[in-house]
This record gives sequence, C-alpha cells and structure tokens, in this order.
Amino acid sequence: MLRNNDMPQDAEFGRRRVAIEAITPAVDCGRWSLKRVQGDRITVEADLFADGHEEVRGALLYRHENSSEWSQAPLELFFNDRWRATFTVHEVGRYFYTIRGWVDRYQTWRHDLGKRVAAGTNTEVDLEIGAALVAEAAARASSDDRPRLAEFAELLDVRGANRKTPQERVQLAENPVLVGLMDRYPDLQFATTVDPPMVVTVDRPRARFSAWYEMFPRATSPVPGRHGTFADCEARLPYVAEMGFDVLYFPPIHPIGSAFRKGKNNAPTAQPGDVGSPWAIGALTGGHKSVLRELGTLADFRRLVESAAGHGLEIALDIAYQCSPDHPYVREHPEWFRKRPDGTIQYAENPPKKYQDIYPFDFETAEWRPLWEELKSVVTFWIEQGVRIFRVDNPHTKPFAFWEWLIDDVKRQHPDVIFLSEAFTRPKIMYRLAKLGFTQSYTYFTWRNSKQELTEYLQEITQPAIGDFFRPNFWTNTPDILTEFLQSGQRAAFIARLVLAATMTANFGVYGPAFELLMSTPREPHSEEYLNSEKYEIPHWQLDRPESLRGVIALVNRARRENRALQSDANLEFHTVESDQLICYSKRTDDNSNVVLIVVNLDPYHAHAANVELPLAQLGIAEDAPYLLEDLLSGNRYSWQGPRGWVDLAPQPMPAHIFRIST
Repeated sequence: MLRNNDMPQDAEFGRRRVAIEAITPAVDCGRWSLKRVQGDRITVEADLFADGHEEVRGALLYRHENSSEWSQAPLELFFNDRWRATFTVHEVGRYFYTIRGWVDRYQTWRHDLGKRVAAGTNTEVDLEIGAALVAEAAARASSDDRPRLAEFAELLDVRGANRKTPQERVQLAENPVLVGLMDRYPDLQFATTVDPPMVVTVDRPRARFSAWYEMFPRATSPVPGRHGTFADCEARLPYVAEMGFDVLYFPPIHPIGSAFRKGKNNAPTAQPGDVGSPWAIGALTGGHKSVLRELGTLADFRRLVESAAGHGLEIALDIAYQCSPDHPYVREHPEWFRKRPDGTIQYAENPPKKYQDIYPFDFETAEWRPLWEELKSVVTFWIEQGVRIFRVDNPHTKPFAFWEWLIDDVKRQHPDVIFLSEAFTRPKIMYRLAKLGFTQSYTYFTWRNSKQELTEYLQEITQPAIGDFFRPNFWTNTPDILTEFLQSGQRAAFIARLVLAATMTANFGVYGPAFELLMSTPREPHSEEYLNSEKYEIPHWQLDRPESLRGVIALVNRARRENRALQSDANLEFHTVESDQLICYSKRTDDNSNVVLIVVNLDPYHAHAANVELPLAQLGIAEDAPYLLEDLLSGNRYSWQGPRGWVDLAPQPMPAHIFRIST
C-alpha cells in the first residue's frame, strides 16, 4: 500500500501488473496455519487478473519446510477470473504455499495474431514479435530444450535460414510442441508472487481420527482399597483396546501435594488417608518430571508405554501448568508466582470454586523467559519417555504468545506430537488457541442437546473457514462434567451421546469407567460434579457389571474403523426428518464409495418415528434404484427405494442407527 505518496523502492514494483486476491484456503489471510494430515490433497483457489486485455497465467508454488526447492502446479481458470490448483502433502511438518501470477506475453501474442489473421491485416511485424518472444524463452530454457526453441525462433523469423511463408509461420505459432515449451519457460521477470507464503501444518493421521479413553491410573487396582500402579494399568490395556480405543489418556501422574490437600467431594480439609487431586502437582519427592511413587517408577511408565503400543494404544498425558504449595518450583523459583499483599501466594480460583491446593504461575513475571523454557522442558521430558500426545489443562488461562512459541518450538523437533486443548471458554478464545497450534480442541458439544443446537454447532465448526484450523474432539463426559442429560441415568441417554460424539466428529472421547458403567449421580442438585468424584478419592470399578456399555462402545468404534467416511469431519450433511426428537445426518467419502447414514433418537424416554429425506444424487444413488441400509449396531438390513425412508427408534434396546448404505 502506498502512503504519503512515497515512491516504492522496489525497482520492479510498477511493472508487476497481475493482481492476486481471495486466496483460499487461508486462515486470517495467511496469518495462521491450515491443518491437514498426511496424504491430503489441498485445492487452492485465488482470483487472478490484470489491467488491459492480455492473457494471465499463474502457478501454485509449494514446498515442505525441509526443502529449499519449490514445486509448482499450473493454475487452471474455472470461473470469472477464479483459478485453482491442487497439491498433496506427504510428510508431517509444515508446508509453505503461495500463488504466482504473470502476464503471458506469448499466449497474448498468439491470441492477437489469430484475430489479425481473421481480419486479413498484415502479420509480418507480428510474426517478428513472436520470433523475439521465442528467442527470449530459448535463453531461459534448459540446455535440453534451448536448441528446439532456438529453431522455432528462427523458423518464425522472416530472416531465418529456412525461410517460411507468412501462412506457414502463422501455423507454426500454433504448433503444440512450441506452445508446450513456451508454457514451460514463461517470462517471470515481472511476475507477482504473494509473500509471505501461507503455511499448512501437516499432522499424522491420528490427529484427524482418534478415539480417546480417559482413566485414572490410581483407580486400576483389582483389589478394593489398594492404590493402582502402572502394572495395573498394563493389565487394563486389553479392556480398553477391546472397546476400540486408540488413545489412553491419563490425568496427571505426578507427586501430589499435602498442603491444603482436598478431601472427598472437594472438601476443603482432607482427612487421614485422603489421596488428594492429581492436579495439585508437586511434593518433596518431585514435580512435573516425576511420577507418583505409589504408581511406580519412570522405568515402569516407559514399559507401560511400550506395552500399550502392542495393543494399538498410545498413552496421552495431561500437561497442567500449575503447582501445589509443596512443588519444588515454589521453593526454588518464588519469582514465578504472584504474591498477595500479605506475602502469601495467590491460589487458583474459579468462583465460587476455590483451589487452595493449586498455585498458578505468574506469566507476567519479569523472569518469564526462564519460566517458558522450563515449562517447555516438561513437554520434551515426557517426549523422551515415549509420549507423543498431550492433553493440555486450561490453556486459555496462559498467554497466547506462550502457546504459539511452545507448540511451534516442540513441533519443529517433533512434528508428530499432538496437543489437545482443554479449553471450555468463549468461542473466539477456543478458536485462537486452535490457530496458535493446538492440534485438537474440546468443544461445546457437551452442552448441545437439541436437534437445532447440534445442527447449528456442527455446521459452524466443520465448515470452512473454521474447519480449516479447528479440529473438534467431542467428549461425552469428563471428570469435571456430568451433564444434566446424563444425570437422567437412562441407558439410552448414554448411548445417544456416544453415537453422536463418535460419528459427528472423527475425534471423540469418554471418561471411563464412569461412562460405560452409567455413573449419573451428581454431587448435589444443579451440579455437574460427580458424587464421590475420583478426582479426590480412589474408587473400585466393577468392570464386569451387566449394564456396562463396553459392548456398545466396541460396536461404535468398529463402525468408525471400518468406514472411512467416519474418519473425517468433511462431507457432514444433515437431512430432513419429520421429528424434532430425531436427528439424521450422513458422512461420505469424496467418491461416494463409502456412505454412512446416522439417525439418533434424542429423547431417552419415548419412541419416535418419522420419514427421512435423502439427497440421493449427492449420495451417488440413482433415483429409481433400490439401495441397502445395513445397521452396524444391530446387524439388521433394510431395503429402501427413492428419497424417503421410514425410521422408528425407541429408547431400548438401541436409540440409534448407524447405517452403511450400498446399492
């Protein structure tokens, strides 16, 4: 932009005539990175045009961060000065991409030459201009192509040794070999290139498709009253794997402080034997780089990580940047904490909740640089122990700049690391954290219950431009959140939320065993806290209870694994169904080779039935052809024909259909 009539210092500024606008996909005009996974094809579009009537050409340039060479794909015009090209991202890490546009003097010359020939005007001078353009291209060409272009230039030149008639030279201008060579060596002297380039962060496939199971390691003992260990967690691995999960997430596994330790049900005073909250991190025995001795040793943990991999599971750890009053940081770095006028350190609060057992870091400390470095070293320490997935506790209470720096720095060395943002906060803050680099994000799904709420929310978070940077991870419940809907205690309510979470988005999670065992009693009316929450005590879970949903969970996860349509947030479409208590939507692959239709009864108390209307052409189904619906939950099959079909769902035995459609 020109200001104060200053003349640009760039010598070629005034000679670049192509305008490039409205590049998509791009997050905030390229300020932030797109998110994709290995193997994705990215279609980039842009408006390209120039003054006058000359022909415009363009190219998509792209490269991986480890390469200094740009690859390119020609842009193709498809509508009203709108151009597009695609490229595929094969490696994890960052890719850069940009658009280059230029005036194509040779194609403009060909176009104008054709008009002059049609008008019967003298073309000699025009042919000389063409010969000069080809000669210039020969000078730019590789040693292999230079002789051929030089030959074409001489044939076009009236003074050439092999003199051609004007008609022969006009025909030569249309020679496909010459046209191809001129496209290969365009004159880019005055090309416009968008700078800086845009960025796409490419993650491994698990960033897009994952099923998380949250479990407190200390509650895995088969013996009532005994503290669980990493060995007990190892024995629990087959149970988790058989349900079809691929990420096993542990709350903090570090030493727990004694000062201001919370008692059962978050009582402000602990009783003898109370184990405290795992989020009150730190004791005399260590802090964020230590493990609670009752769980075992670091060697035991590393063995657990290795054993989990043998069951197709990755261990995810909680990163909670806060300390108990007993944490070594409090003694060694008092400058990292904010003190009140009476000299005491300010504990964490979320009124009316008080967390006297937790000290937050003061990110406005003058010693913020060593604080940042130390907190990053916590992540790299656990990476060294074999962990590649982290759930980050309350990231919205730490500075944005800190997360942008930490995630970027970690992923430069370890691009396969996944960060899940646990931020139940305002939408713009949630989105900002995703832009800063968090791979996945908690969402408001937990509190979206009605058909309208779910439809509007999914349409918001899965479509561009939000879907370009925000990867939702739908959780049915968490140790902090037992929703009113689940407090009904109805089996159908739990199954409905499971199916919605697991099929609406490709990443989902459950907090178990509370979920599969239908735990539904709140601590008090209008509270989302569990009664006798295992945040503050060690329960003994009876995993073999007959009402357990473990079999249903296994069916849902099997449907997810066996159907590619459910492994992405793309192509989610809601369909008309004549009942406010039934929600219907589909997912499909781009080529319609896999189409899945989901219908869920949102009412855990009553049966509902209605017609569903499907856009057959969009789903790749002929209007007059019968098609088969296989219910992946019950095994039943149904034959439909035409765009309307009847569904009838009662709360029991199964309040949902997951149909795989085939013709």
